[in-house]
Amino acid sequence: MRRFGGALEAGVLVAVVVGLLWLVGAMNPLPRPGVNTDRLGPDNGEMVSDYLDMARGTLRDVDDGNPRWALVSFDSTLSPERLVAVADGARIARVLLRVPMDRVQSQVIDIGVAGSEQSVLEAESVAASRLGMSAGQWDRQSRIDAASAARLGSGCDCVVGAVLRATPSALLSIENTEGVRAVEALPADAIAGRFAVRVLLPEFVSVVGPLPDDGPVPPP
Repeated sequence: MRRFGGALEAGVLVAVVVGLLWLVGAMNPLPRPGVNTDRLGPDNGEMVSDYLDMARGTLRDVDDGNPRWALVSFDSTLSPERLVAVADGARIARVLLRVPMDRVQSQVIDIGVAGSEQSVLEAESVAASRLGMSAGQWDRQSRIDAASAARLGSGCDCVVGAVLRATPSALLSIENTEGVRAVEALPADAIAGRFAVRVLLPEFVSVVGPLPDDGPVPPP
């Protein structure tokens, strides 16, 4: 009986401990990891005309004056200096760069910047350094990266898009700037770093999808 009583007491103690642990967990739940539900840019396979219509709609009937994040895409590649001019004082947070090469699928490099004009002008050098780490290898992508790094390092018209933060009225003004193809804005409550970005490349004419990659890679 003594052994049975000891086992019973141990069982009760375990039940009490488990109950206390459950109560503590219920009163102090662990925070759930954030989910990136916001997104800027077109989907793979999306018709370009559909995306352009959708992007225009994000700035229509919005007059609350609250700044919001937006993706700006261009008709053609442009220089960092031209990007600064197009932004017209709006805060630039990310510069999207891609070196155009005939029938060669070069990378889009996403460079976060501090928002100052100097940080935007230095984005190409930062991108060149990032791509330069693969130089010396012999596979096709490494050769593409080496050629891209050389072009970026010497300065080129390689900006394909940018993420800005500005009021709806300022974004509408940017949308009407020559050379701007689309401005897509997120809701005002979108959080920096919590949304994905895919730029509308100038080469996307009818449908968003993989670009040709069967051309010769130019030397660095």
